[in-house]
Amino acid sequence: MTAGSLLVLAPGADAATGGYVALGDSYSAGVGSTSDYLNDCDQSDAAYPALYDQAEAPGSFGFEACTGATAPDIESSQLSALNSGTTVVSLTDGGDDVGFSSVMEDCVLYSQSTCLSDISSAENEATTTLPATLATLYADIRKDAPQAKVVVMGYPELYDLSQSSGCSGLSTKSRTALNGAADTLDSVIKAAVAKDSGFTFADVRGYFSGHEICDSDSWLNSVTWPIDDSYHPTAEGQADAYLPAFEAAL
Repeated sequence: MTAGSLLVLAPGADAATGGYVALGDSYSAGVGSTSDYLNDCDQSDAAYPALYDQAEAPGSFGFEACTGATAPDIESSQLSALNSGTTVVSLTDGGDDVGFSSVMEDCVLYSQSTCLSDISSAENEATTTLPATLATLYADIRKDAPQAKVVVMGYPELYDLSQSSGCSGLSTKSRTALNGAADTLDSVIKAAVAKDSGFTFADVRGYFSGHEICDSDSWLNSVTWPIDDSYHPTAEGQADAYLPAFEAAL
């Protein structure tokens, strides 16, 4: 069986009526999109998986994404929601595996040199160890949901660098490096998706264009309280960037 043939749904199955399972980390849980989370995983009714469920009413909905989740966390606590009747799966993963959440916090709290050093270390981790981690995760998702259309969502660039000079906070050098780190992460994920997994990569960066931090109508949180909401999509970012990117990939 070829990778391409794995994308064919079971006879009579339909993405809107079959089972949908949302896997992943805080970007799929909806961190930053509400002040009223549903549970300890910081899941939100404003997250793109919940919005898709509300709009399409799939036959079943497994909202498994959890803040801070790495690939091993997804393997151990989320994949049990998959089965042969699952027809749609969404996933965000990679950022926590290489420590980007800690990197972004360090960039806010410490010096530019610390920020740049942390970014470099995370990018090295992304290019050297993350591909094998993702390959294992993708293979296990395919094994547990053999008929599913699987959409792997990317991560946005955080800053509109064209507006950086008039934007308070981090230096333009740090912002440029953080955007570059997001690009590196997306490139690694896209390459992993393309390696015989039969999955689809959904690039969200273009959807956030004009709505990044430093833009007047940003769909991404800058530094917020609670700190964990920082650098995550707002409700608008979930509804107007992640959701249409997901739907377009389907």
